[in-house]
Amino acid sequence: MKVSDQNWLYTISSKQKLIDFNFKEIWRYRDLLTLFVKRDVITVYKQTILGPLWYIIQPLFTSIIFTLIFNNLASIPTGDGVPAFLFNLAGITAWNYFKACLTGTSDTFTKNQGIFGKVYFPRVIMPLSSVVSNLLKFGIQLLVFAAFYLFFVFGKGATASPNMGLVFLPLLILTMAMLGLGFGMVISSLTTKYRDLSFLVQFGVQLLMYGSAVMYPLSYFDEKLPEYSWLVEHNPIAIVIETFRHVALGVDSLYPSKLIYAIIFSVLVFLAGLIVFNKTEKSFIDTV
Repeated sequence: MKVSDQNWLYTISSKQKLIDFNFKEIWRYRDLLTLFVKRDVITVYKQTILGPLWYIIQPLFTSIIFTLIFNNLASIPTGDGVPAFLFNLAGITAWNYFKACLTGTSDTFTKNQGIFGKVYFPRVIMPLSSVVSNLLKFGIQLLVFAAFYLFFVFGKGATASPNMGLVFLPLLILTMAMLGLGFGMVISSLTTKYRDLSFLVQFGVQLLMYGSAVMYPLSYFDEKLPEYSWLVEHNPIAIVIETFRHVALGVDSLYPSKLIYAIIFSVLVFLAGLIVFNKTEKSFIDTV
């Protein structure tokens, strides 16, 4: 039989579409994706004393510190009847997922250059595995938030109450995932040429947290610094966090137009990241 007559499963070529997210090929490599997800979950805390308990400890301690500094000392309001700790825990829970998706995918090429240079598989599986594994961590932290919500509402008599907007929670999670994945793929592609960019990621993410309404409501920032409020109001992750607190606690306001803007922005960022990522994977092995 001639080679040309064989039915190949797929063809590896440097010529790709501008936007190429081959779901069929990714599904074919689903076992590899599962393996990478298990690796991300297990190896991070494999040699630690507390292990996965860090998933719980980190948001709780951060919420306590934010409550002491921003609510008790700075007197930042959280809404009538809403405990400051619960308000901060809601913001941190949402922020942590976006942050984990961004930082987990921002070094895809440099961290995996060894395996990328030896064997073929869809490269996008690597950042996808980070997004999926962080979804498990987000689920654990969401359960912790739900437990403290029940404690404050039924045990302390707090007036916080979720609403029907909770049905849009999967949409909010998808929006955060696309934002983190898109920005992460862009940064990962740039670090193949500019290594010092990786040192700016952690610092930049820390600054971004203060501009993402994690520890304060958007209305408070608009009241105190109206001339700079547009910087936060047009931050898509701030809109997602504000919406999450609204549907989970009944605080703040829900603006459908802003949420639509955040969703469209996240889709565009994801597509831009995918274009840059696909372009970089063709030649990155010569530069890293």
